[in-house]
Amino acid sequence: MRNGLTIFIGVVLVVAALVALNALSYAPIERKPDSEATANRSTYNAGASGTKALYDFLSESGYQVVRWRDPVSKLGKTEPAMPMTLVLIGQTAIPLKTEESTELLAWVSRGNRLVLIDRAPEIDLLKTTGLWKVVVQTSPNSPFNVQSGNTEALTAETKPALPAQPTSFTRDVEAVQPSRFASAVRLIPKEIVAKHKITVGNEDYDESEDADQAGHNDPNEEPPPPPMAPTNPTVGSMETAGNAPVVHLSGDKGDLLVDYSYGKGRITVLADPFIVSNAGISLSDNLQLAMNVVAAGGGNIAFDEFHQGQGRPENEIAAYFRGTPVLAALGQASLLVLAVLWTKGKRFGRPLPLANVDRRSTLEFVSSMAELQQRARAFDLAIENVYMRLRRVLVRYSGSTFDLPRKDIATKVAERAGINGGDVEMLMRDCENVINGEPADEKKTVNLVRRLRALERRLGMGVRQREEGRR
Repeated sequence: MRNGLTIFIGVVLVVAALVALNALSYAPIERKPDSEATANRSTYNAGASGTKALYDFLSESGYQVVRWRDPVSKLGKTEPAMPMTLVLIGQTAIPLKTEESTELLAWVSRGNRLVLIDRAPEIDLLKTTGLWKVVVQTSPNSPFNVQSGNTEALTAETKPALPAQPTSFTRDVEAVQPSRFASAVRLIPKEIVAKHKITVGNEDYDESEDADQAGHNDPNEEPPPPPMAPTNPTVGSMETAGNAPVVHLSGDKGDLLVDYSYGKGRITVLADPFIVSNAGISLSDNLQLAMNVVAAGGGNIAFDEFHQGQGRPENEIAAYFRGTPVLAALGQASLLVLAVLWTKGKRFGRPLPLANVDRRSTLEFVSSMAELQQRARAFDLAIENVYMRLRRVLVRYSGSTFDLPRKDIATKVAERAGINGGDVEMLMRDCENVINGEPADEKKTVNLVRRLRALERRLGMGVRQREEGRR
């Protein structure tokens, strides 16, 4: 027991030493300041470029917001917390695949909302089911080497954006402060796109005879607005007023916030993620606009974290401790335990014979012998076993020798104990007669043994005294 306790204490001390060494050798990764060129728009990011502030504010305000960490294919298949609005913010760490964009648009067409907050959204997500094309023109300014926390540098020489018209998105919004890298969203009828050969996407317009009107050639000049739709459009050339796209917010570079229908659902495009980032959400009415845009559709709101590199791992516990010394310490402790178990199971030194432990007890032996003697009717042997042991006791008690006649032994015992010597001699004679061959049955044998035990008790030489006397 003491040896096992020593081993256990030793193992605990070694494990504690390993944990301490791992903790001391653990060097946290130095986090660099967030940059607009490599911005991380995840709701887990508490840095300047992240959107954790918006997520926490919505959650604490009572909105049903979740972090969507599953593939797009699971949208609409999770009951009962099926999201009605999916928010994609910024350039994701994992780009959307073509099939994912198709599945996402199909999900929107069934009556859900998609909110795109990006300076250069995926072209596959800017498709429409109406008679309009959506074009997002990026800013000629480069966001490189600009830290996301430097709001002065991000908003330098940039005028606030104003609501284009009173809508649910611009409720309680007077002005919104975008960054100088904000893009412009342009809604162009398809007939004008075909007429002027305009390329849809994040590219400039194609050169044509109306290039100066449809696009811009000089990147340093502010791009002019796209060609306007005909004053008297033909029937079917434009959408009805109920399905037409809506411009909610306009800046000095163009429209910043546009909302349009796609099937039974709607797609919202906000051309600057700085407005909802941790660094920019506190400026002007940016927070109010972000709340209006994200929560406009009601229902559960899901922020896409799967494509931000925060997909749901197979092992949640391992993901929780990833990047800490806990996993390394547990691995080393497991190896140590395995080594102890292996060494305990291996022979060390020369082989030794196993200890021969007698499982039989004294009572079991006596019971077995008594049963054998009873079955063989060997009553004389039973009397001999009990009488010869008592005779040795009487000899020691009287201080005589074993070869003296029984009369002399009985006389000395009677003198010392103050009992009748004749009774002692008679008992010794009856026992010796049975031992020497006199017939005896079970009743007589039990009677003799009972008399012998009574004499032992009279002399104070019980079982315990006999055992101590032998010692």
